[in-house]
Amino acid sequence: MTTLNIGIASYDQMKARTLAIARGERKVGKDEPKVWFTSIESLAKILSERNRELLLLIAREGPDSLTGLAELTGREKSNLSRTLKTMSGYGLIELERGERGTIVPQVPYDQLNINIQLTHVEGENESAPALPPRTASSVG
Repeated sequence: MTTLNIGIASYDQMKARTLAIARGERKVGKDEPKVWFTSIESLAKILSERNRELLLLIAREGPDSLTGLAELTGREKSNLSRTLKTMSGYGLIELERGERGTIVPQVPYDQLNINIQLTHVEGENESAPALPPRTASSVG
């Protein structure tokens, strides 16, 4: 099974993480997210029910072109092209060149894991706000 790890972090948190990596102060772990979103809402737009169905259809049917995918889905080719380019930008889809310059969409992952940091970890994401500890009075 091939899994894509996705992270949710603010722009400032992602910037601080990237700069720490660039300065050599932080190493990227093999299981850390490769793709980042600034909010759950932005992730939800990309992984809407309609787009998840599209991913499943591509994985199951393996269309050999964008035209073939349009025929399978009943969606306009231009609409599919925009959606696939957006998904490709996040690494959810790979767009390969096929015969005679056709674009062949492929789903490289079987599973997505979403990583959301809820608490501040000392030395990581210094700009991330720390959440107050949960107490009995804050439950419920």
